[in-house]
Amino acid sequence: MEPLGENDIRASFVNCSKGEARRLNLPRNLAELPWDDLDFLGWRDPGAPDRGYLVTRYDGKNVGITLRAPQSGPKSFTKTTLCSMCMTGHPGSGVSLLAARKVGASGREGNTVGAYICADLACPLYVRGRKASALVSRYRESLTVEERLARMRANLDDFLGKVFAE
Repeated sequence: MEPLGENDIRASFVNCSKGEARRLNLPRNLAELPWDDLDFLGWRDPGAPDRGYLVTRYDGKNVGITLRAPQSGPKSFTKTTLCSMCMTGHPGSGVSLLAARKVGASGREGNTVGAYICADLACPLYVRGRKASALVSRYRESLTVEERLARMRANLDDFLGKVFAE
């Protein structure tokens, strides 16, 4: 992913108002992020743990979406959950149901689309082995890293297609 500045990130959001985009908390160290290892920039808001944000290239332009996680109680640490984007397994609360408001009139009516995604939104780093799940080891797959990245991108594009669908 090409490095993005604060203005580029704020201007990319499609499922919130411009005022909301101006007020959202960006990652602190944008210049220091591992941009070469990111297929999308994802982060959670430390001041509002139920909010997350994702910015990526989609349909030839930068697109940002706001995400919400439901307020939920404690999760089991004996069960493993799987991210629907990168297929990384996590124990306990390592995967969250994140919902994005749809774009346009449908979103203004309150319609959302959700997916179970790595709670820290670091899918590209998990796929590349730059970050490890709290599991002892990653599930063994016969796919190469490039094939897993392509699968993650296809899953992300599918999710974004649902956000844009009327």
